[in-house]
Formats: sequence, structure tokens, C-alpha cells
Amino acid sequence: MSRLAVLALLTPALSPAAVSPKAPELGFEVFGLPITNSILTTWILAALIILGVRLAVGTPRLVPGKGQAVVEGMATGLRDALEPIVGKKMIGKTFPILCGFFVFIVLMNWSGLLPGVGTITLAQAAVPAAPGEAAPTSWIDVVRPANSDLNTTLALSVLSFGFWTYFVLRYAGIKVLAYDLFGNKADQREIGLPMWLLLSFIFLAVGGIEVVSILFRLVSLSFRLYGNVFGGENLLHELGYIAPFVLPVAGALLEVLVGLIQAFVFTLLSAVYIGLICNHEGGHDEEHAH
Repeated sequence: MSRLAVLALLTPALSPAAVSPKAPELGFEVFGLPITNSILTTWILAALIILGVRLAVGTPRLVPGKGQAVVEGMATGLRDALEPIVGKKMIGKTFPILCGFFVFIVLMNWSGLLPGVGTITLAQAAVPAAPGEAAPTSWIDVVRPANSDLNTTLALSVLSFGFWTYFVLRYAGIKVLAYDLFGNKADQREIGLPMWLLLSFIFLAVGGIEVVSILFRLVSLSFRLYGNVFGGENLLHELGYIAPFVLPVAGALLEVLVGLIQAFVFTLLSAVYIGLICNHEGGHDEEHAH
């Protein structure tokens, strides 16, 4: 394993291409898992989110304090935005997951704007090209925006897909899902049996395409989020290398907006996927589920 050397604070980054597509390992492991800079950022921000909410809310009260009122206000606003999408029947069941997605993703997107992210670097001695030659030194970021690592966004997409599968099978059922994908939605009495049979084959083929599109959500959700965050982070490094403290300000303001939009898009699409199936009349109501 490469040797780790000196920790340094650098402003701006040593290289204009400061963010690598691959999250480098930091040289230590936890339970046999090599820790990368994106994993470290995830752990730090997750702890700060938990600590921040606990400090702001404290013990929930019937008459909320200022911190509790702010948290409840933001949660209510997000819930009101998602309820028409996921449906009244499902909003209570899905909101904790959807809210968690939004808060986690938006803070991870904005983490690249925090001091030290992308500027706290670690010197890493590489393997010499030939015996007797000096080992070249490379510099890696100690912390980086977690969503600029495809592993993080892919994990979020897998979670979204897993929750979609659970909610659909739990509250709609396999019959509703099968009918929505492959069922013939035409009225046999209006179009006649021959045409209805022909449409059945068409709906079956369309259902196969729909299955592929559902599986492709893992790719679309992860790459959309990764591409925007990774591209934005590299843009900030490039601007900082060209004109430190001047151009990065405009880029940072843009990244605040992009980070918010991408977090909402990911959350909104997760809600849409659930609502498209679970809002069918054939789905089980909450009263029947218990």
C-alpha cells in the first residue's frame, strides 16, 4: 500500500483537475473496509446532520421552540410538495424515506462548498518507475463531496429502487404491478375479442420495455446526480485555479442552486415511481394492511 506522508492545507488545490473520478483510499481500514475520502465525508456529514437536528429540536414539544419550528416548517413544506405526487395514502409511509433522501443528498451536494473540502490534501508517495529513482509524490483530497463519487450515488439509487420494490409489493401487490406492466387496459366489449387479443400482445411487449426502463433507473438516477456534482466540483477547482477568490464565488452560487435542484429531482423521481403504482385503485389501503 502506498505510504502516506504530510498533511497540508492548500489554497487553491495543487492541480486544476483536483477531483478524480475515482475516490482514493486514505490508507486505513475499518472492519477490513478501505476508507476513501468520499466515505469519510459521508460519515462526517451524517454525524453532523444527526447532531444538528438533535440540537435544534431537542425534546419535541407540543408548543415547538424556534429550532423545532424551523425543522417542522421545512419538513411540512417538503411533505406538501410530495403529497400530490406520491398520494395521500402513501405519503405517511414514504415521507421519512423521501425526506431522508432530500436532506442527505442536498447537504452532500453542498459539502463541496465547505472550507477544507477539496483543499485539505494528503501527500502520497507513489511506487518508483525504476529502482533507484525517487518516488513521485501525488496529492489526494482528504475529504470530497460524497456525491462526486459514483459509488455513493449508485448506493443511493439502489436504496431508492429497494424502497420502491418494498412499497409497491407491500401496499399495491404483485397483481397490481403485473397488471400495470403487462395488463391489457382496453375494454373488450368496445373493441371486440380479435382486437383485444392483438392489443394483449402489444401490451405484453410494452411491459417488457417498461421492465427494462425500471431497471435502468439505477443508471439514470445515479449518473444524473453524479454527473452534476462531479462536474460542478471540477468547475469550481478550475475557476479557483484561474482566478482564486473571484470566479469561484459565482460558481459556488450556481452550485448551491444545482445541488438543491438535483436533490429535489432525485427525491421527486423516487416519489413518482412509488406513486405511479401505489395510487392504483387495486392497491391495498392502510386499513387492510394491518
